[in-house]
Amino acid sequence: MKKVETVLDLIGGTPLVRIEKLADPQGAQLWAKLEYLNPGGSVKDRIAQRIVADYEAEGKLLPGGTIVEATSGNTGMGLAIVAAIKDYRSIFVMPDKVSDEKRRLLRAMGAEVVICPTAVVADDPQSYYSVARRLAEETPGAVLANQYFNPSNLNVHYEITGPEIWEQTDGKIDAFVASMGTGGTISGIARYLKERNPAIKVWAADPFGSILKTYKDTGRMTTGHPYLVEGIGEDIVPGNLDFEVIDEVVNVSDADSFHMSRQLARQEGIFAGGSTGTILKLAVDVAAGMRPGQVVVTIVPDSGERYLSKHFSDEWMQDKGMLTRERASLELLRQLKDQELPPIVNVAGDQSVKEALERMSAYNVSQLPVIDGKRNVGSVRESNLLAKVLADNAQMEQPVKEVMEEPFPTLEESASVAQSIPLLLKHQGVVLIRDDRPVGFITRHDVINFSDGR
Repeated sequence: MKKVETVLDLIGGTPLVRIEKLADPQGAQLWAKLEYLNPGGSVKDRIAQRIVADYEAEGKLLPGGTIVEATSGNTGMGLAIVAAIKDYRSIFVMPDKVSDEKRRLLRAMGAEVVICPTAVVADDPQSYYSVARRLAEETPGAVLANQYFNPSNLNVHYEITGPEIWEQTDGKIDAFVASMGTGGTISGIARYLKERNPAIKVWAADPFGSILKTYKDTGRMTTGHPYLVEGIGEDIVPGNLDFEVIDEVVNVSDADSFHMSRQLARQEGIFAGGSTGTILKLAVDVAAGMRPGQVVVTIVPDSGERYLSKHFSDEWMQDKGMLTRERASLELLRQLKDQELPPIVNVAGDQSVKEALERMSAYNVSQLPVIDGKRNVGSVRESNLLAKVLADNAQMEQPVKEVMEEPFPTLEESASVAQSIPLLLKHQGVVLIRDDRPVGFITRHDVINFSDGR
């Protein structure tokens, strides 16, 4: 392992990794450049280092100066690292939709964070663009990083990131897929790749609600609408966005973005943010439409650790209406159940029929699992037990294990609600949920209530 003077020397040189499970085996090879392996956790480390270096070279940023920027978090993190190493003050203005993790990360790096409303137009005095400009103007010795219009952004990707991809693929690349935020990443890389081979097709993924696809297709400025994916899409046209090197723009929904990001973690072991899901949803489709042997390269802009409270949270996804029963986990469904009952009401095999009936009456349930230790060994139904007692009252003192029926079916907490439905239909209408032992249960009514949003 090489030695470096500071973490800034670790920026760039990120690897390509093959995407196999999510890619169509009948389509092109799909490779992802893991930009979250930069020291600040995102592709924005590259532009942060270059922007500061260029301002220093121009004499605009002097010792003890201040760096101000409007950021959804990642550029701020890169700039905060540079500021910490070079002893600059840093102030970052963020829209209120950004994750709490990003705010905490910036403050942990010594930055000052200002939060502004998301649902205002770009030129509104309260927008994070406007507030950042005002702070840079009012703060002595400050510079505005201005990533949307600063050519240093595009230049670093043209000079470094694009050549890295070309070298890593030995020039054998047929398509490049990325997103559009400031425009620097996709424009710089695409410009370099197309200079080397004009036949390379460049695709851009854009969230529904962003104005950029419409602008590319029609040249018209429209009004943007709120969306949940962070860091990409815009309600302005950034100066660093070069539509001439982008062949096609495709809209991707929040739901598709977040579910793809979750799939990427669970199937490929790549823990990435929601914008990666946006990009990868398009990249998978692009690769599927190409021939075997062709090569598609895409970008993983940042780490999923910044979104644990957002799309990696089942509760957050459910609150946003993005978890259908096909995608929701049994763990989430169990947490949403009526909390008046204990997580699991059960009876042991050596307890009596009388005790089982008393427990059913106390909790107003009609059936119970029979659990011995950690083992799910059987089940009892109120109707069956009452029939036995009516026929012979002595059955009241019988151990439950002598009269129990087959166990309820069991699924792991991570199983989806959809997986439980065939079991709920075939058996007694109950499925036990287990971790290392039974931890709860769901019924047909629980699934119906979940599907109805109750």
